Amino acid sequence: MRPVIICIGSVLTAEELEAARRRLTAASFVDGRTTAGWHAAAVKRNAQAKPSRELQSLVLQALKRNAVFQLAVRPRAIRPPLFSRYEAGMEYGRHVDDAIMAGATPLRTDVAFTLFLSDPSSYGGGELIMDTAGGAQAYKLAAGSMIVYPASTLHQVTPVTTGERLACVSWAQSLVRDAAQRELLFDLDTARRTLFEREGKNAEFDLLSKSVANLLRMWADV
Repeated sequence: MRPVIICIGSVLTAEELEAARRRLTAASFVDGRTTAGWHAAAVKRNAQAKPSRELQSLVLQALKRNAVFQLAVRPRAIRPPLFSRYEAGMEYGRHVDDAIMAGATPLRTDVAFTLFLSDPSSYGGGELIMDTAGGAQAYKLAAGSMIVYPASTLHQVTPVTTGERLACVSWAQSLVRDAAQRELLFDLDTARRTLFEREGKNAEFDLLSKSVANLLRMWADV
């Protein structure tokens, strides 16, 4: 199964991005290996901010209002976001995320996301590399933008050579477990909404709406 990777721009507003950076400047950080699985900890070299409900709420509210994220992920639950800092020499070697993450309620990691918080011109290196059927693909998005991908994907963060890379990461359990099914629903729902914006409610819109609803009834894990 090919990984479905989606990039979403401007997830955070300029004001939210500035607030997140300001809070991270004052935050306390610990060794990032404390939040990695036993195998990933062997290749993880970064710093992790101590949990901040204000920062987590800021990101979760942004995700809640972002239509593209909601359509692409269809989240049933989202793990509280983590905030990472990479300085020169830090990296996160090739790894796959844990399938189940412990907590008050264990969460199956169907989808992962990285929200970029630093301007890409402010640091060297630090690309997020995804293993795909077409080969490795590198991502270094604008501050406030996000990449969403199946948590089953092998990936890594290349060494930062200069500056500082700030990012937020988290995982979601989707209402639709299968990535190919999520992609089909995303495409159909995007087409349905585009049709409505262009032509309003018509017979074709109703047929697409019926198909989306019935596929959700078949595939939703509730």
